[in-house]
Amino acid sequence: MSLPLRITFEGIDYTYRILTRMIDQHSKTIQIEIDGQEYTVFKNSKNEWDAQERTINDRAGVIKAIVRNVALRYRL
Repeated sequence: MSLPLRITFEGIDYTYRILTRMIDQHSKTIQIEIDGQEYTVFKNSKNEWDAQERTINDRAGVIKAIVRNVALRYRL
């Protein structure tokens, strides 16, 4: 498990962890934990990252911002 990372989205701070150990350019899924809740993000048919477990109550913008941050960090 990685160290907690922080992101500020719309003026609110969120803490997340990257649970997937080996991430490279060939990774198709990444597991992350946001404020104690686990999400699996994957590359969809449009080659965009999206969450599998997303529901109406989830913060879709936060998840996309975190995945964008992870993609930039690991040069995906």
